[in-house]
Amino acid sequence: MAGKVGFIGLGAMGKPMALNLVKAGFPLVVHDIDPAPTRALTAQGAEMAASAQAVAGTSERTIVMVETTEQAETVMIGAHGIIRGARAGHVVLCMSTIDPFAARTFADRLAGLGIAMLDAPVSGGTARAEAGDLSVIVGGAADVFARCKDLFDAMGSRSFHVGPLGSGLAMKLVNNMLVQVNTVAVAEAMVLGVKAGLDPQTIYEVVRVSTGASAAWELRVPRILKGDYAPGGTVDISYKDQELETAFAKRLGVPLLLANLTQQIYQMARAQGLNKHDGSAIVKIFEQMAGVTVKPD
Repeated sequence: MAGKVGFIGLGAMGKPMALNLVKAGFPLVVHDIDPAPTRALTAQGAEMAASAQAVAGTSERTIVMVETTEQAETVMIGAHGIIRGARAGHVVLCMSTIDPFAARTFADRLAGLGIAMLDAPVSGGTARAEAGDLSVIVGGAADVFARCKDLFDAMGSRSFHVGPLGSGLAMKLVNNMLVQVNTVAVAEAMVLGVKAGLDPQTIYEVVRVSTGASAAWELRVPRILKGDYAPGGTVDISYKDQELETAFAKRLGVPLLLANLTQQIYQMARAQGLNKHDGSAIVKIFEQMAGVTVKPD
């Protein structure tokens, strides 16, 4: 599908995703409240717009990659949002991880003006965003998904159409819940092993080829062993996602025992000032409680 593409939200995930669209040859119009990533995109040939409304007014499809449901609401249907600038036939791709019920409300508002919407959250983290190797999980009309497949292919290596609008976000919350709960188990296991006198590198090598292996193990333990807590996905974001998961489950009448319990570990980490660290930094909470350090300073 030809025409300019809008991109709103150039954070840790949005910036590399937008850069991959530029590299793929898409004419891009960008907006972010932080001018620094905007300058990085304009240096690569993207145009800058002063608002979400202005982005939508000059593009045919607009990607939203902000952090919270409230931000998505402002960007999409707020006073200076996409809804004020987009014309009938425009497509909004909400790639943020937000409340599925809210996403349906936003879609209904947009549909009233002939604007289509997909919920298309991504999985893979910043490294895979930079490599263009994300998984894109899409909910919405099949024909709109087909019209936007070229964008998904530029940002990811696989895209899944999983059902009607809201389904992409539901699937993303299921996936995130597994990773976040597993991350807490990973932190507990590493601290337990070190407290028992095991070498942390040996713990990693044995588990990764044994039945305890997981994506979270491979993602988190190398960071813990290096003491590298530069944000790939922050503790704040993990906490926010678990808030979405537990609230979504309540609306559906589904009990989530582990998601509710492990969310408190992320809250403890936030209270300790680790909120902008990578999610693997929750190991510090267990280190404090057990009186050991996996990686000595």
